[in-house]
Amino acid sequence: MDAFGIILNWLAEWGFLFVVAGAIAALCVRHPAQRRSLVRALLIVGGIVVGSIFIAAAYGKLKPLPGFPWSWTSIKISMALFAIQVESYQVLSPKAANAVAHILPFAELFLGIWVVSGILRRWSSLVASLAFCGFIIAIFSAYERGLKIDCGCGVGPPLEAGPAALLRDGMRFLLPALIITVAAFWIRKRPAPSPAVDSPSPVSAAH
Repeated sequence: MDAFGIILNWLAEWGFLFVVAGAIAALCVRHPAQRRSLVRALLIVGGIVVGSIFIAAAYGKLKPLPGFPWSWTSIKISMALFAIQVESYQVLSPKAANAVAHILPFAELFLGIWVVSGILRRWSSLVASLAFCGFIIAIFSAYERGLKIDCGCGVGPPLEAGPAALLRDGMRFLLPALIITVAAFWIRKRPAPSPAVDSPSPVSAAH
C-alpha cells in the first residue's frame, strides 16, 4: 500500500481515540468559555477523523489491484470486485448490487470531503452517523443470516461480517461520528458567553 493509503487507514482506524479523548476533556472542563473552545477544537479534529474514514473507505474500494497502475480501467475492475461483495449480502439483485458498487465509493468520497470541510457541520455529521448506522445494520443482518462474507468496509484489514466487524464499526466509526454530531448541535444551541462589561468607576461617573 502506498504512503497515502497507510496514513489514511491509520487515521481512519485509530483517530477515534483523539475524538474520545477530546470529548472527555470537554466534559471535564467546567468553565463555559474553555469548554466551548475545546468543543470547537473537537469538531475540527473529529471532522478530520470521521471524514478520513469515508475517504479511506472510498479509497479502499477504488484502489487498483496490486501491480496495476491507477487508471479508469483499473478502477472499474475494483468496482466490479466490490459489486461481488455487495451482492454477497444477498439483499440486492446483481444489477442493483452493481449500481450500488459504482455509486457508493464516490458517495463516501463526497461525504468524507464534506465532513472534513466543516460546511453545514451539523448536517454532515448527522448524515455520517446515519450512514454508519446503515452499514452496521447491513453487517448485523448478514451475520444473523449466517453469511460468511467479508464486510467490504474498505478500511483496515478485511473482516468477516460478525462481532469483530460490528465492534470495530461501532467503536471506531460510529462513536466519533455521534460525538461530533452531538457537539455540533450543542455548540449551535449554546451561544458564546458575552464578555463581561466593567461597571464605571466612581471617578468616571462623576465626570
